Amino acid sequence: MPESVMRVKVFNQLSNNPKYTKTLQWVKLVSVTGFAQVFVQAVSLFSGILVIRMLQPEEYALYTLANTMLGTMTVLADGGISTGVMSQGGKVWQDRDQLGTVLATGMDLRRKFAVGSLLVSIPVLIYLMLHHGASWLMSVLIVLSLIPSFFMALSGTILQIAPKLRQDIAPLQKNQVYMNLGRLVLLALTIFIFPFAFVAVLAAGLPQIWGNMNLRKISSGYADWHKKPDPEIRQNIMKMVRRLLPMGIYTCLSGQITIWLISIFGTTKGVAQLGALDRLSMALSFITIVFGTVILPRFSRLPNNKALLMRRFVQIQGGLLAMGACIVFTAWLFSAQILKILGPNYSNLTNEVVLKITISCLGIIAASTFSLFTSRSWAINPFISIPVSIASIALGVAFIDVSSLRGVLFMNIMIQLIQVVMNVSYTFLKISKTNNSLPTENNKESI
Repeated sequence: MPESVMRVKVFNQLSNNPKYTKTLQWVKLVSVTGFAQVFVQAVSLFSGILVIRMLQPEEYALYTLANTMLGTMTVLADGGISTGVMSQGGKVWQDRDQLGTVLATGMDLRRKFAVGSLLVSIPVLIYLMLHHGASWLMSVLIVLSLIPSFFMALSGTILQIAPKLRQDIAPLQKNQVYMNLGRLVLLALTIFIFPFAFVAVLAAGLPQIWGNMNLRKISSGYADWHKKPDPEIRQNIMKMVRRLLPMGIYTCLSGQITIWLISIFGTTKGVAQLGALDRLSMALSFITIVFGTVILPRFSRLPNNKALLMRRFVQIQGGLLAMGACIVFTAWLFSAQILKILGPNYSNLTNEVVLKITISCLGIIAASTFSLFTSRSWAINPFISIPVSIASIALGVAFIDVSSLRGVLFMNIMIQLIQVVMNVSYTFLKISKTNNSLPTENNKESI
């Protein structure tokens, strides 16, 4: 048989092989998502470095506090709502009307939680600003500049759920690319003339308004946004919120424990240094975004099959662990070169940058595992998770010097390790107790 005929025959056999087809789909999906996120994070990193170099350390410390509080406000306003929406949406993801009802209910809850989050967070932020030397005028300007980012971040996570469940990834990636380019352009046009923290925060938030308008158009093809909130769905989402909100409140404190401790016990310079290291580690956030876009929705859609769930979970954990080890080793190998990006004010943090990258990798594993089990409507009892987490913080404060940057970083490594062990152990336990069921038309899916 001629060689060309053999090649055609082999190609046809591969093309008709379901495993080959599924593998090819995975390669395309991960490649599109991965390359887009690498570009997005490169633009984001460039924007962050521009802010670091243009702002004085004192001003950058205020910028760091503002962004830290933005994360806290977002967590409080979510309270587990997006997780509940993803869980409920995974059950009806092929029905446009029902999915629209789920999303409308989640958005309605988000608006109500946002008001409470603002009332709690704004006084704390103003106090910290004043504590680190900001004037009342500057504190108010920073608070006002956070509002667009806050409300757009809240609605954005809900708007992305429908296309994520349907794995319509390309429009999501394109939207993120354009939005981050808009941030960079707006920042470049303003930061050189007005090198202030509130200008940098506002430049990051305004492009999200356009991005969310585009997200609504994308998701409208899969969900009817004209639906009214449903009381039964609200009750189901609130069940998740009641389980997750206490942990969310704790996360507001523990997730940014390094910033809070260095803000209270350390110096303004220490806050700026930690903020600069945070900016570098944020480049790794593309991993979380790719995970939430590609892996999480598919895991949510898996049928209740114990063997399948265990196999996929072990594969995911193995991949996360290997990836984290490679990232930490690279950071150790090129720590001096990495710090050159930040400029001369931060060039002496060679050991600290490795510690911070280690914290970020452990945080990615802990957060990814948490999102996996909550996407199955599982939640650790807060009367177990919170005491364990508080005990880890108490041990760290008791035996580690938290007034220094390095001490705070070591303490956070210990906290993140405990979170990883707790989340992974809980997921294994829940999967082992899963009762097998036949897949339905709405959840016939495997990773």
